[in-house]
Amino acid sequence: MIPLLATFSIALAAQSAPAQDAPTYAQEHYSKREVRIPMRDGVTLHAAIYAPDEPAGPLPILLNRTPYSVAPYGPGEERERLGPSELFEQAGYLFVYQDVRGCFQSEGEFVNMRPQLTRPGAAHEIDESTDTFDTIEWLVANLPGNNGRVGMWGISYPGFYAAAGMIDAHPALKASSPQAPIADWYYDDFRHHGALWLPHAFNFLAGFGRVRTGLTTGRSGERFEHGTQDGYAFFLELGPLANGDLRHFQGTIPYWNELLAHPDYDEYWQARNLRPHLNRVAPAVLTVGGWFDAEDLYGPLKIYREVEQRNPQVWNGLVMGPWAHGGWARGDGDRLGHQFFGGKQSAWYREHVELPFFEQHLRGEADAALAEATVFDTGTNEWQRHEHWPPRATELVPLFLREGFALSFEAPRAAGSDSWVSDPAKPVPFTSDIAIGMTREYMSEDQRFAARRPDVLTYTTDVLAEDLTLAGPLLAELWVTTTGADADFVVKLIDVQPGSASDWEGLAAGQHRSDALLMVRSEAIRGRYRRSYARPEPFVPGQAALVDVELLDVLHTFKKGHRLALQIQSTWFPLMDRNPQTWVANIAEARPADFVAQTHTLLRSPAHPTRVVLGVLR
Repeated sequence: MIPLLATFSIALAAQSAPAQDAPTYAQEHYSKREVRIPMRDGVTLHAAIYAPDEPAGPLPILLNRTPYSVAPYGPGEERERLGPSELFEQAGYLFVYQDVRGCFQSEGEFVNMRPQLTRPGAAHEIDESTDTFDTIEWLVANLPGNNGRVGMWGISYPGFYAAAGMIDAHPALKASSPQAPIADWYYDDFRHHGALWLPHAFNFLAGFGRVRTGLTTGRSGERFEHGTQDGYAFFLELGPLANGDLRHFQGTIPYWNELLAHPDYDEYWQARNLRPHLNRVAPAVLTVGGWFDAEDLYGPLKIYREVEQRNPQVWNGLVMGPWAHGGWARGDGDRLGHQFFGGKQSAWYREHVELPFFEQHLRGEADAALAEATVFDTGTNEWQRHEHWPPRATELVPLFLREGFALSFEAPRAAGSDSWVSDPAKPVPFTSDIAIGMTREYMSEDQRFAARRPDVLTYTTDVLAEDLTLAGPLLAELWVTTTGADADFVVKLIDVQPGSASDWEGLAAGQHRSDALLMVRSEAIRGRYRRSYARPEPFVPGQAALVDVELLDVLHTFKKGHRLALQIQSTWFPLMDRNPQTWVANIAEARPADFVAQTHTLLRSPAHPTRVVLGVLR
């Protein structure tokens, strides 16, 4: 398995790759020039423009705005690849890559997830939408051979800039494709329902979070040296989160301390929520995400939903495929960890969805006849096309925890409970692999290793007599008690493979699909936020409490002969930081003595029915 050490590894992949022996198609057929584009407040932003040497008529512009560098810089230095895929190079576009404000060769101050203005700003007021507007205004007026139509795309953080750029958009912006976009950093990347995604935040900020000291053509920061490849050991030895700065960063990563200073969903995070501003979108939108995106699964689903509800006049599409973070833009997309997806799904998407979307809206080509929702069923390995997401034929069906660690569509008739001891000193690992970071594969990994732990409860249905397709979001409703004042809860939805399940060619040695517990969806919540993310409150020891956990959408068919399973636990290390389980106002300030083992109990009775509500596609 490959550890995913930083979000920006994808964006930098092309520039960090070994030099090619021969020029690529882009290098042979395109030429670059670099420009400075003025913004309304006088700041200038750097952009690299790639134009075909032999353009076939006026061409549309494709704009990518990024905090990860538009390198290589300087005359004679050109990117090896252009656009969302090589198909765009051959189709002929004007490609523009821009360093966002305060990054690399662009002037100004960089602000993480810069808060959005509530309305278009005056001359001195800027946000990422105004910078996009001013950039497009300059490009259309000054870029020779353009047809007056502009499209935007971006993956991950650049996906956020694509989403922000379509708010109060320039009239020339006709199509935007936010891909794995950040919608709200509290829920998207770093804090899942209040729990800190520890290695992702630590490893990403260790490089990207270093303070900018002037215009530069270098990277954001040096690679952090952990001194080990064992992330479980490294982060356990780290101890309380405050030690990240005390022992390692020592003031060089200000955003690490800023992140820890805001554990609640306060005004700081609310200002960095893009969703409320998506009511002023004009261009056509194609939002793209991966079902197994360990970084930004929340963003694409929520941005699609907000645009759909707030802008009924806009063509608004969603693509969700069988991918890890950015997997649709590189590789074949045929496999991930234990999962095989039946073919080159990334190549299919690039040819049959992404290129036709931009060709239709930027060149006026024939209607691409794209479905509003093009979604991949990870159980049957088939693409589905729907007029709406979730499909309107979806029916909400509860699945209950029952005695004997069973799952049933019938509610419990008698009171019962199941307990486990959660010890912060011996947390449940999130992966069976040895990795320093958040692995790409953890979202689809075989969970047999976790099922063997006494602090992980596994509930299973009977063998399915017929196929069962789940579509849309899932909601776990946990009735719990605890001996402590705080607790985390992790919920995993699992496809239990039959003993007859055969391995596929390419599955790593020692891995087998027979009897595997393949994770379909998972999520966690810090229990103190069960009623409000802005106003945490402790548990009352021994008192029943309802904890709702929103698990994000799926499209998965559990085949005849398979079983559904739920795993519930309270630690998931080091993916999720440890909860002391005593009351500490800010867990980042917890002391070693605050971390105490506690007993947590799941209730399953007519009065307190612990269940997960599924969207069943009939």
